[in-house]
Amino acid sequence: MSVVAIDFETANERRDSACAVGLAWIENGRVVRRESRLIRPPQMRFSPGNIRIHGILPADVRDAPTFPEAMAPFLPDLAGGIVLAHNAGFDMGVLAASLGAWNEPVPTLTGHCTLQIARRIFPDPAGCGLSKVAARLGIRFEHHDAGEDAYACAEIALAAVRETGARDVPDLVRGLGLTPIRAVNAPRRDLVRSTSVQALRVAGVAAAPSELRFSLRGSTGNRYVVVLEESANGPYLRCSCPAGTHRRRCRHVDALIDGDITDLTSNNPEDVERLRLRIGDATVGPVRVKGVAAA
Repeated sequence: MSVVAIDFETANERRDSACAVGLAWIENGRVVRRESRLIRPPQMRFSPGNIRIHGILPADVRDAPTFPEAMAPFLPDLAGGIVLAHNAGFDMGVLAASLGAWNEPVPTLTGHCTLQIARRIFPDPAGCGLSKVAARLGIRFEHHDAGEDAYACAEIALAAVRETGARDVPDLVRGLGLTPIRAVNAPRRDLVRSTSVQALRVAGVAAAPSELRFSLRGSTGNRYVVVLEESANGPYLRCSCPAGTHRRRCRHVDALIDGDITDLTSNNPEDVERLRLRIGDATVGPVRVKGVAAA
């Protein structure tokens, strides 16, 4: 039975906004492998509070794999095994919600929480947060880096095995009588899969360029509008910011092309993906969008 510690970082308050994953494999009483991956969330909305915690910016994940792509090499090890996480309810929820966002099945796995384990084996009035337990146990790591957090989680479990005299992690969780924490698939129909090119065609959505209008917050707090318009020379993106009015490429256009909705103030993040689908791999000039493909 595989034993893997896992940790997710998210872009915002949504459980399906994973932007990084870290994993640490346990075999024969030690950590034998560590992996970490950046992930491009379905919607590129990064909350300032989340950025302050993990330091991951939209620019860091623009070219990162999607959640199913990033997790594909690791899901076989999670399926049927024991998956550890510190505050496992959160990480199991992220796993389920993120796979559900892509209509992907969640593997059958058994989740266990090292926060619960620490509260039983290493109780302390100061609390049993990951960094506090790790500090008490002498585990050195960089907190809020997904790979580092997964490693610390694994080391806490191994410390509990040694402290209790258990044979291994499965023996530890049996001895403590812990209730498994399951990851339950709950697909969301309102996310990126529903706005794929194929889904748009099946649904008969006609995403005409004139329909795509966005409001964005500028660096000084001003509100600007970006519109995909038609002209005699083809479609182009028009921004109302000073650079846009002088027909120069601006950061607001760049953000929309990259799918970055951090500064989007209009309530239409799904239209950003529609814009990206229309543009595809087309060359985007200062303001003109060349070769926009029909959806």
